[in-house]
Amino acid sequence: MKFLSFERGGKVSFGAVLPGTIDGDPNSSPEEAGVVDLGALHPEFADLRDALRAEALADLAKEALGRSADFTLSDIDYLPTIPNPEKIICIGVNYANRNAEYKDSSEAPKYPSVFMRTRESLVGHQQPVFDPPESDQLDYEGEIVLVVGKEGRRIAEADAHHHIAGMTIMNEGSLRDFLRHAKFNVTQGKNFEGSGALGPWLVSADELDPFGNLQVITRVNGEERQNDVTGNLMFGFRYLVSYLSTFYRLKPGDIIATGTPNGAGARFDPPKYLKPQDVVEVEVPGIGILSNSVIAEPL
Repeated sequence: MKFLSFERGGKVSFGAVLPGTIDGDPNSSPEEAGVVDLGALHPEFADLRDALRAEALADLAKEALGRSADFTLSDIDYLPTIPNPEKIICIGVNYANRNAEYKDSSEAPKYPSVFMRTRESLVGHQQPVFDPPESDQLDYEGEIVLVVGKEGRRIAEADAHHHIAGMTIMNEGSLRDFLRHAKFNVTQGKNFEGSGALGPWLVSADELDPFGNLQVITRVNGEERQNDVTGNLMFGFRYLVSYLSTFYRLKPGDIIATGTPNGAGARFDPPKYLKPQDVVEVEVPGIGILSNSVIAEPL
């Protein structure tokens, strides 16, 4: 089942997308896909994160399948899949080809590179991504995101699947010059308001195996820039869950962005940074397409 967070008529809610015509499927019409408003049906859940905490997704999916749609996808404004995660954990340089892309003759790292993002740095599907006036180096990074469904600490790799509710997609937008402002951290370049996106929805683990071999593709204005599979990860999803839970207490609604393939704009000669009116699409077959246009940040 696909679950999403949205706003409609000034009201924030969450819901389930009825199977059939699904956004991101070239053989379907997104305007016809139906949404069951689970937030209206279950006021005991404040949001999708609250439903994850209650381990209610399986029951909510069954309920949604027995109902008619309350409205269509074209009637809503998408919010980030989890609008209020406690933790937004990001993994850097995780695809082997991307490590080689740096051309610094460095060996593969022994441990993942880890950094954090803020909620305010991400917008939802079909919402504009901001190009800030302080930089002309806004870049895209298409990533598969794990959504934590069950709390855990020191999770064994063999048990990782018990803790993942499903997956979504991120454009982990970055300001390249701000990444280099400090000697050892990238926080500044990863946290400009509205510089990245998360969506369009969470695909539950019973529908798509998070630990299978998945593909991620990024296009800018229809031009393919990134294309790789999770079989090329240096640190696989099971290892990431186990490693991160060594020091974090992973909680329902936490999101883990698992790294981006080579082909980011900074790696072209000359670089291909984003500019207003560009459209970035990140596709993960089995999940869908996260699409966002770029606009100059309103001041």
